[in-house]
Amino acid sequence: MNPQQVNLFLTFLWAFTISVFAIPSIIHVAHLKNLLDEPNHRTMHVSLTPRLGGLAVFAGFVSAITVFGTITNTIQEILAGSLLLFFIGMKDDVVSISAAKKFFVQVISASIVVFMGDVRITNFQGFLFIHEIPVGISYGFSFLAIIGITNAINLIDGLDGLAGSIISTICAVFGVYFFTLGHYAEASLAIALMGAVVGFLRYNITKAIIFMGDTGSLVCGFLVSVLAIRFMEMKATDSAPAIALAVLSVPVFDTIRVFSVRIMRGTSPFAPDKNHVHHILTKAGLTQLQTVITLVLVNLAIAGVVVLFRNAGSNILVGLLVGFFLLSFFLLEYLDKRNKKRAEANNLAKQHIMQATHVNHKQSIGL
Repeated sequence: MNPQQVNLFLTFLWAFTISVFAIPSIIHVAHLKNLLDEPNHRTMHVSLTPRLGGLAVFAGFVSAITVFGTITNTIQEILAGSLLLFFIGMKDDVVSISAAKKFFVQVISASIVVFMGDVRITNFQGFLFIHEIPVGISYGFSFLAIIGITNAINLIDGLDGLAGSIISTICAVFGVYFFTLGHYAEASLAIALMGAVVGFLRYNITKAIIFMGDTGSLVCGFLVSVLAIRFMEMKATDSAPAIALAVLSVPVFDTIRVFSVRIMRGTSPFAPDKNHVHHILTKAGLTQLQTVITLVLVNLAIAGVVVLFRNAGSNILVGLLVGFFLLSFFLLEYLDKRNKKRAEANNLAKQHIMQATHVNHKQSIGL
């Protein structure tokens, strides 16, 4: 292996090791101080579970970057933004805060990397036949992209191992791309985050004994959004916008779909429910692990197809992605309706059984 490969391997190993060894202590303290997530009508778990796994992820990521990474001015701003999100996420996991406060900190973090770190999209590379974009639009679009992707990753964190697996997949794809393009600072960011999240998955992939919480999902979403923008700005291919969208396909599609369904049903797009793609798949009969594997494979397949046909250009590829998303939208709506009909039929059957049991009981006592 060359020196860069060795450095990336050590980055992954360090982040993984810190995350793996930190989590047992976090679990112990969380139970000791009763810092646990209680099951409710929206959650998939049934027992009290610590939700501070993001502490280990952040510790592994930051320590790996500071030891093995290349700290440029841009990387400094990225770390500063992620640090703010880490603290607001940790506060929310411990005492719970309003969505407005979390959004405000997201705005501050995005502002740091966009305005101070100059992490922004400056060129659509022919997508929608647009190339160089005005500075004002560049700042505004980049700002919205960071906020949107951050929340997309946060929203998909609803199933054991799902968010961590999707994040690891995204980081792996971007990490390989950055490395092959010679952008080792960004490659280190992706590999360090992947190592920390893979370490966390050791305790979260099945029958989770700890959750990522907002501490982890907000930071990971923020970092993933930054990686996507940096990838687009490398201009390695005219299909970079399509590739970035494909790599982020599952969380982005799920967020857009859920918001659209809520609006069509006349409810607030921010009102929580159990209508995410992972909820629908589990209701359809898949286990949690099968759902995670399915969504990861779908994400990889979409990214792989787009990379394979990257010479077709972003306009064609994004058009195909939109077509696939629309097909998936209608398929999931069909599955959701079928799940609801099945649940209603099961409830009716239970009511008939209870009524028959009640009648038999009355007859047995002579009433």
